[in-house]
Order: sequence, then structure tokens, then C-alpha cells
Amino acid sequence: MIRYIYICVTVCLIALSSAGYAEEGGMIKLPAPVMAGGKPLMQALKERHSTREFSPRALSNQVLSNLLWAAAGVNRPESGKRTAPSARDWREIDIYVTLREGVYRYDANDHVLLRVSKEDLRASTGQQEFVGHAPLNLVYVADLTRMEGASPEQKNLYSAADTGFIAQNVYLFCASEGLATVVRGSVDREALAAMLGLGKHQRIILAQTVGYPAE
Repeated sequence: MIRYIYICVTVCLIALSSAGYAEEGGMIKLPAPVMAGGKPLMQALKERHSTREFSPRALSNQVLSNLLWAAAGVNRPESGKRTAPSARDWREIDIYVTLREGVYRYDANDHVLLRVSKEDLRASTGQQEFVGHAPLNLVYVADLTRMEGASPEQKNLYSAADTGFIAQNVYLFCASEGLATVVRGSVDREALAAMLGLGKHQRIILAQTVGYPAE
């Protein structure tokens, strides 16, 4: 009887720990990304599409890790260069990850999530109802101080282009893994920037919702 209770408690603890993201010291250490598998590129391109209907089911740690690495992770450790191109290697786009558990900034170099806020700001990342129910919204923020030597026009152009590259990586990953996604421009940037604690040198470019397709 005691052994049976022990097994039940152990199973419950495992289930609870896998339901959320383990944070330590304001940081979530993501598992190493799995770089094998997935659909062939041409098939992923064929199946790439936008959707606005999502299941509330949370993404696992591993799926979140793979997704962020595909978006803009380091694929050449010797130089720190990323899976998405960046004009003049500025790497000016930061990915803010909004979850039910709070908001984090993706640190590609260490492949970790850094705590930004404990609030659930998913509903504030867009003006459509589904953004508050989907498990994940990515917010692409340009740090203009990294764009050394660029004119204001160039900053607008290149930060938008670099965001587009990242968003397309997310689209292809989602198509490959059977996830749903849509990139969005309808964002109250001023209000969301205040919630994220952004400075005047930071600019929200786009947001992107990710989750499992609605059942």
C-alpha cells in the first residue's frame, strides 16, 4: 500500500513538473535543441500558412527550445552567428517570449530565457482575441543602438527585414512540426513597450502567435 502511494505521488510530481517551465534565478534553461528530423524543406514550404485558431495546450520545453533555436538560435558557435540573417551582423532583433507564466527574453548565445515580467501579457501582444488564449506569443523588438552607422531610414528597413527572416523561420518550423502560427502587425506598440519596460532605443516591429491547431 505504501509503495502504491509512493508511485502515485511520484507520477503526480512528474506530471506537474512537465506542465510548466522550470525557472531558477529568473532564468529558464532550455534543453538543447533537437536538430534532426522534421519534414523536408519543400514539403514545409508547401504547408506553410497562417492561422488564427489555436488550442490553449502549452508547448513543451523541448518544442519551445527547438522553436526558438529555429527562429534565431546560434548555428555557428565559433562566430555566434544565427539561423536567421542579420544586416551587417548587427543582431539587433530580440525575441520576447510571452507565456502564461510571464514574459522572457530569449538569449540565443546561452540558449536560455531571461525573466522580464511575471505578468501574463499574452492578450496585450495584439488586438485580436485569440492572442490571449494561444499558449505563446513572440514579440520582435529591435535594439536600435546595435545598428551602428545606420541612418534612420536604414534602421527602419533593416530591422523590418531582419524580423521578417526570423518570422519566416518560425513559419517553416511550425509547418514542419504541425504547429499553427500567424505573424501580426496589429499591436499597440506604445502600451506594450511600457509593459515590457522597453527604452526609447527599442522598437517593437511585429508579433507572432504560435501554438497547436485548434481541435
